[in-house]
Amino acid sequence: MKRSTKKTIREYFKWTKTSSYMLSAFLLLLALIGYVWWPLVLEYISTYNPEISFWRQMDWLLLGDFLVMSLLITANADIKKDLPIIFIGLMGGLVIESWGTQTSIWFYYTNERPPLWIIPAWPIASLSIDRLFRVAKKLLRKIPDSYFVISFWFIFISFYILLIKFVWPTRDKSLTIMALILCAFIILTTRDHRDTLLTFMCGTLLGYFLELWGTTRMCWTYYTYQTPPLFAVLAHGMATVSFLRVLKLYKLFSKKKSITSA
Repeated sequence: MKRSTKKTIREYFKWTKTSSYMLSAFLLLLALIGYVWWPLVLEYISTYNPEISFWRQMDWLLLGDFLVMSLLITANADIKKDLPIIFIGLMGGLVIESWGTQTSIWFYYTNERPPLWIIPAWPIASLSIDRLFRVAKKLLRKIPDSYFVISFWFIFISFYILLIKFVWPTRDKSLTIMALILCAFIILTTRDHRDTLLTFMCGTLLGYFLELWGTTRMCWTYYTYQTPPLFAVLAHGMATVSFLRVLKLYKLFSKKKSITSA
């Protein structure tokens, strides 16, 4: 590994005072979810078969997802920078889950529309993707912008075509129409192609492992019954891009407000 790469990893994955609070809050959240939805925990535990080796029954993918996101959310944590990401991820996740479950594009095994216990996963994922994005941007800084522009239009036009095809059965639903309009607006008004594409790629990368776990364990299921469908994986990238756009607007208005008050 090159010295510059090692330096980047140390720089963006260092432990801060906020990291301790972040990890504690994460563990407390898991404990709270387990307490409030204890019947679901018992149902999961009941699947354990004492006649089969524990190591064969261990959900290694869930453990891996948990450990990776725990590491990422604590990496170089900063409460002032992270709070807006958490709030946007929480609200954005609620909107997305409401759209998907209300239109039956996907459904959870509990048949909740949407289940409240899944909403906290969105800000945690948002923080994790933010950390991946920072490192990716640093490591790929020497790639010319022209490559990102060309790749952006190819990838996002392809995604939008896939989006239309996947949600076509719910094209008459107002939430689906709004989702199509919003995605088209974000794609067509993008100016920073580098940041947007890197965010999309990081969101897609993390989204793949989350979707793989959720669909293969039948925690949630898409109407196509794929495990997981390509659209769902890419949709995590698009969701992260939309969160990034809201975050940039927040920073813009916050900066204007501070200048005005000064």
